[in-house]
Amino acid sequence: MAKNKLSVVLATKNEEDNIGSCLESIKDIADEIIVYDEFSEDRTREIAKKYVARVFKYQHKTNFHETKQKAIDKATGDWILQLDADERATRELREEIKKVINSSNDDLLNRVLSRPERTLSKVERGVEGYQKESELFKRHEGLIRKREGKLGNPTGEVVAFFIPRRNFFLGKPLIHAGVYPDGVIRLIKRGYARLPAKSVHEVMEVDGEVGWLFNDLEHHESPNFDRYLTRMNRYTDLRAEELKQKNVPLNYWGLFKYSFLLPTSYFSLLYFRHKGFLDGTRGFVWSLFSAFHYPLAYFKYYQSVRS
Repeated sequence: MAKNKLSVVLATKNEEDNIGSCLESIKDIADEIIVYDEFSEDRTREIAKKYVARVFKYQHKTNFHETKQKAIDKATGDWILQLDADERATRELREEIKKVINSSNDDLLNRVLSRPERTLSKVERGVEGYQKESELFKRHEGLIRKREGKLGNPTGEVVAFFIPRRNFFLGKPLIHAGVYPDGVIRLIKRGYARLPAKSVHEVMEVDGEVGWLFNDLEHHESPNFDRYLTRMNRYTDLRAEELKQKNVPLNYWGLFKYSFLLPTSYFSLLYFRHKGFLDGTRGFVWSLFSAFHYPLAYFKYYQSVRS
């Protein structure tokens, strides 16, 4: 039986510091690499071509997910792995992907949400009440289903997989603050899933059953604070546009809600309920600036309407 082919696709813009490490991590399992680049002004495209990637230039629209979908549409493999340039596939994840894409549908349906015992880091072993990852995955998926209304369709065919992400912040992985497992649908069967490009943190629309991979995808989103602020600025721009589309009221109640109620509630959720304090200073900074997304987006929305 012939092995199924895997396409790895990326959308990029000025990612010369990241794309090499990303492509290095998947070069051994990718049958093709496709990069849609939004006219980078650095060496992003040059580095990608060293990994025999098919590189296309694409003008940025209103949402970066549009560019990601263009890359997905260009793929020819049986399965597609969609990555961001600041992500790295671990050896364990690569092995799991190879096994999954060549498994029968019956095998995929019978996969049990558990993984073999693994060696925990010193930080993880010291976390009081640290839950089994399978329970975290199920809870995370439940929250997504509640937010989205549905997740996939009950067709009896597994066509997509969540991948848990280990987010690195200022050089180290965050263990708490509601960050893990940060599951994202990234491994999809060609033709069965797409990004609607409607919101900042949207979930893929899937025509079929959705499962989980068990090994982590490393996400080196914010190696330094400058990088974090750059991404924060982009995300709050997109969130401001969402507020504008929803016609959120620009009044004293809206100002109070987005300047005080929502950020205070979100900081408390991340720092106290999800134990961000156990990650020390990094946990505090993450929780605080995550809460700042609300007032920043609201003020940008206000400025765009009033200017």
